[in-house]
Amino acid sequence: MTVNTDNLVSITEANQNFSRVARMVDENGSVIILKNNVPRYLVVEFNAAEQEQTAKEEDVREISKRLIAKNKTAYEVLAK
Repeated sequence: MTVNTDNLVSITEANQNFSRVARMVDENGSVIILKNNVPRYLVVEFNAAEQEQTAKEEDVREISKRLIAKNKTAYEVLAK
């Protein structure tokens, strides 16, 4: 993940001015909130998070094929 330093906000600033953080997300896609100068939280638009969690059907099939090929012997033993 590439981090844009313009999208870093301290937890204190986020707490005091969350509307600014929300505007930054709208403009840049995400904001990283720092706690004790360490990245702690990632704020993204809900739609972006939802898209990340949903695997495409093709991706699931490709992963399944790879796992079956990799573990063919184990599947054959389990099938007995």
